[in-house]
Amino acid sequence: MEIQGDVALITGSARRIGRAIALELAGSGCDIAIHYNASATDAEQTAEAVRQLGRRAVTLAAPLTDAGATAALPDQTVTALGRLDILINNASAFVPMNLADFSLSEWNHTLAVNLTGPMILAHAAYPHLKARRRGRIVNLLDICVDRPWPEYLAYCASKAGLSTLTQALAKAMAPDVRVNGVAPGAAMFPEDYDQEKIKAITRHIPGLRAGSAEDVAAAVHFLVAGCDYITGAILAVDGGRNIAW
Repeated sequence: MEIQGDVALITGSARRIGRAIALELAGSGCDIAIHYNASATDAEQTAEAVRQLGRRAVTLAAPLTDAGATAALPDQTVTALGRLDILINNASAFVPMNLADFSLSEWNHTLAVNLTGPMILAHAAYPHLKARRRGRIVNLLDICVDRPWPEYLAYCASKAGLSTLTQALAKAMAPDVRVNGVAPGAAMFPEDYDQEKIKAITRHIPGLRAGSAEDVAAAVHFLVAGCDYITGAILAVDGGRNIAW
């Protein structure tokens, strides 16, 4: 599927995996709406990198915990860039929470960012995506959906919910919009992980290495620009980690 001239809204795309997705799609001809929460400087740097690839870019600030600000992002994208063809729900809250540390406010915050925000965005983007009759949504999930971690209760619950939502929206939005998910494994570790912790994780991966932001971006690119007969699918990008546990 040709994506030259398409417009993509990517949440959390100022840094890390979101930035890699923005540059991957821009390199294939997409104009990019770069959403961020607090990373304004990083967002402008990503926008400039997109422009250096010859594509248009706009930065849009909104906390995904604010339903009104979140719902406004698709319209803001269309106002700035003229259309909306692709929505990538990449932004994520990744905060430890075990049973003893349960906090209702933190629980609600994590679900607002990881689950409710993507639903609000999908709903708000749907009229624009449907109008193109070839709209695409990709939700960033996690391999913890199938093997949850008791140290990250809210995060795992939110990603499991987003996985189910991905498949439900694929049915609800068919045939005009395809909805898929990408489930990274060990890719772009949290910044506070030390080398010993990273080694302990990667030695159990059949691929014998951690993934990269570019690996995840390539999978997103495939789902938006590759075979257009795929919807409701969850693509694991984990070096085989899901079969090695």
